[in-house]
Amino acid sequence: MFDKNFIWGTASSSYQIEGAFAEDGKGLSIWDTFANREGNIAHNENGNISCDHYHRYREDIALMHKLGIKAYRFSISWPRIFPEGIVKDASGNIKYNKAGLDFYDNIVECCLANDIIPFITLYHWDLPQKLEDNGGWLNRETAYIFADYAEFICRHFSDRVTNIATINEPQIISGLGYMRGLHAPGKKLDIVSVLSVVHHLALAHGLAVSRMRAVAKQPIKTGFSSTGNLCYPARECPEDIDAARAASFSITAGDITFNHTIFCDMTCLGQYPDIINSGLNKEPGLTDFPDYCSLPFVQDGDINIMHQPIDFLGINVYNGHEISCTGAVNKKPGSPRTALGWPVTPGVMNYGFRFLYERYNLPIYIFEDGLACNDIVSLDGKVHDPNRIDFLTRYLTELNKAYESGVPILGYFHWSFTDNFEWHSGYDPRFGLVYVDYESQERIPKDSAYWYSSLIKENS
Repeated sequence: MFDKNFIWGTASSSYQIEGAFAEDGKGLSIWDTFANREGNIAHNENGNISCDHYHRYREDIALMHKLGIKAYRFSISWPRIFPEGIVKDASGNIKYNKAGLDFYDNIVECCLANDIIPFITLYHWDLPQKLEDNGGWLNRETAYIFADYAEFICRHFSDRVTNIATINEPQIISGLGYMRGLHAPGKKLDIVSVLSVVHHLALAHGLAVSRMRAVAKQPIKTGFSSTGNLCYPARECPEDIDAARAASFSITAGDITFNHTIFCDMTCLGQYPDIINSGLNKEPGLTDFPDYCSLPFVQDGDINIMHQPIDFLGINVYNGHEISCTGAVNKKPGSPRTALGWPVTPGVMNYGFRFLYERYNLPIYIFEDGLACNDIVSLDGKVHDPNRIDFLTRYLTELNKAYESGVPILGYFHWSFTDNFEWHSGYDPRFGLVYVDYESQERIPKDSAYWYSSLIKENS
């Protein structure tokens, strides 16, 4: 059982569901540009229409209410409100797109009218293209512009919204967007440049937290969403537990961005990564730097800006790695995998969260967790997804073990409410509790939606 105050929610992001990519004064984002460039997305699909949430949010939120969902985590499209990033007039006043701001006002009001707690994420990857043209997250100035944006949003919404997260998955922004080129803006840069992106994102987070606290109309709760490798022990013995803990915070050569350690250590602990002892100095391009502070983008005082008091750590988790004292445990042939090929590893929900709490000592929200399936509408007109129900039962059973061990887990947000545009994979993978027919825009709650509704009602 979970505490009566435990929050059961669902999640989405602006580019993945809203559509209306060029309506009502919205500016282009890097994802509008990237997804409309041939060859970047499976089947050359894009988010131009997606789930049409921009026009159908009332229907979607009403369905959430009908299912008993208690909270809705959504992101704001930065260029929908500020088409060019942030522009100030001659008097220093920020110019904004009223239609875009009205849209999010309507979402918030619709949530509140349906007894759903709104959770805002400021940045879920759709950077205004105008800012990318000026360097994007490679440009330190973007962090300060983001702080202007965060202050504006907090000043406007904090009379009604008290949960505002800053940045979603800096690990994916830097790793897939700037290192591997699979995500917008589609760059393949050297290691030092990629680390500068992580650094500027951490700087943006810290600046935003400070600015939001100063203007909030009531006390807000803020943090960010992190993702990365998490591990769990093969056996319940000290040796395997210690090995899994160490592996959870290691920095892997060749994939230095997919870890909680670098970003969370800077923002939550106020310490830079140890280049030598973490093995970062073995990466091409980093061999000439004895420590992180010697990297060309680091300025005096940056760590103090990044390290601001926050109220929660948001974690996005889909799978993990089984570890013994002798190393990683190889998956058996035929082990279960999702439609995206990701392994099914329930154990990560127990020890992964124990390790995170031990290291960062912050209350935790699971901001994303779920299963990609190849769901279909059956002959009876319904969508039967027993694999998703089985997955969630296994994962939440393990999460409950962490919760009962004393880890302060505040809530769980299923990813996602509706099927949506799954980034470079397009529309084939379906994560939603609700099936979307992308031609008719019909919504069909899957069996898992009713299962989740029952779980929320019983809180168990």
